[in-house]
Amino acid sequence: MSTSGSSEASDVTDPRPAEAPLRILHIMRAPVGGLFRHVYDLALEQAERGHYVGIIADRTAADSLTQARLATLAPKLKLGLSLIPMSRQPGLGDIAAIRSIAKIARALDLDVLHGHGAKGGAYARFAGKRLSMAGERAKVFYTPHGGTLHYKPGTAAGTVFFVLERIMGRMTDGLIFESDYARKAYGRLIGESGAPRRVIPNGLGRADFEQTPPNPDAANFLFIGELRTLKGVDILLEALARLVATHPVRAVIVGAGPDADDFKQQARALGLGAHVTFPGAMPARAAFPLGHCLVVPSRAESFPYVVLEAGAAGKPVIATDVGGIPEIVAGTSTRLVAPGSVEDLLRAMTDVLADPEAALERAEALRDNVARKFTVSAMADAVLAFYRAPVPA
Repeated sequence: MSTSGSSEASDVTDPRPAEAPLRILHIMRAPVGGLFRHVYDLALEQAERGHYVGIIADRTAADSLTQARLATLAPKLKLGLSLIPMSRQPGLGDIAAIRSIAKIARALDLDVLHGHGAKGGAYARFAGKRLSMAGERAKVFYTPHGGTLHYKPGTAAGTVFFVLERIMGRMTDGLIFESDYARKAYGRLIGESGAPRRVIPNGLGRADFEQTPPNPDAANFLFIGELRTLKGVDILLEALARLVATHPVRAVIVGAGPDADDFKQQARALGLGAHVTFPGAMPARAAFPLGHCLVVPSRAESFPYVVLEAGAAGKPVIATDVGGIPEIVAGTSTRLVAPGSVEDLLRAMTDVLADPEAALERAEALRDNVARKFTVSAMADAVLAFYRAPVPA
């Protein structure tokens, strides 16, 4: 068992008439990144509305920041926080994990099992199947958060995981997607038949909309996220190397991940030692003052929280045209760049340097857009309504 975190107050109280509280168990593997932020916010909001909520996650994947967030969240979880071994890759250990989850679920007399991410979704659905075979019944919901959707069609891994998703689809009462992009990708890769599905965007709380001005010594550009190739940090470093030839700019790259050493080596090889710092992982809001403009150079995304958070905080954003990012900035003047293109990213960074006032105007428009469309209370309303919806015959 593990604990940690920083709790945020609910946006508003639940306006709906009082109903019997639900008993909800959220299952995920790694309690890190945007997936964990989603589960954290949703579970906390559900608990504050009087529902009985629990979480199961991997006991080996948490970093120090996660430990802190879990410690804050744990007292709110009337159904407890259970940390058990969960492997990243498929293997025999999954059988033991499913048995453990089913045992915990049976003891909790659940109404809802909600799996998050590819591994959490698989565990929730197989555990739900074991409950059903034992004569017990809990609705099973699945939010992919990207996961399986990142595999390419035609690859061996993609073929296997898409087939598994179709099989598990028969054990699912509802599919929740945080973006229309993810819903369409799932339909294209897995199929349109099966469980009911709804698009319910991620949301933010009131504290997220407090603006965070840059420090006096803030760098020009800021990256926040997991340090792996999928996030495009290598593209940012290439663009920065070209930019420093004509502009004395600096960047801060916040995060940790499997490719961190490779990115640090790349920065040194590009001669960026005096222009780039890697301070490690920290919460997005703590990192925002370190830079003037957030750069999100991802090759693929689902519905990244960091773009929502930067928008809410009034931070200028340069992001790639991938996943659900266009849905976040829709209706604003925020410009998106092609993923994997050093040239496009370089142009966008140069534009921000040339006209910082225009960048701030775009940031303010994005902030208004996020405040209108993406709140924790709206997210929780929609998820709870879906939980309670009748199961199709």
